[in-house]
Amino acid sequence: MLNHLIALYVPARLSESVTVQRVDARHTSLQIIVGGGLECIARGDWQVYLNAETQTTGPSNVRAVQLLHETGLDLPVTGNAMFLGRVGLNHDTDVPDYLFRRAEALFDTRLNQPAA
Repeated sequence: MLNHLIALYVPARLSESVTVQRVDARHTSLQIIVGGGLECIARGDWQVYLNAETQTTGPSNVRAVQLLHETGLDLPVTGNAMFLGRVGLNHDTDVPDYLFRRAEALFDTRLNQPAA
């Protein structure tokens, strides 16, 4: 069953835009987006999915590092990052509005939510 949710996508390459998009949030689909096995960092009502294999060898994702720092986490991040909302221990939901608004302010860009 498809599980389409609104996510904040922060690519590692600075030439690619940060976007808010509707994604298939099944773990196999998220693995394709981040390019490998999933690592998840959870905090409160949101979480970020990363490529577990690149966390020690991949290119730094400076924008994801900045966004995490703004939320109180100082962690190294490499590769693409997909932020989603979180309910309970393992239920994905739409990314919280305040998180993509914080990304808009931090990256000086306008992020449009996809139509329902």
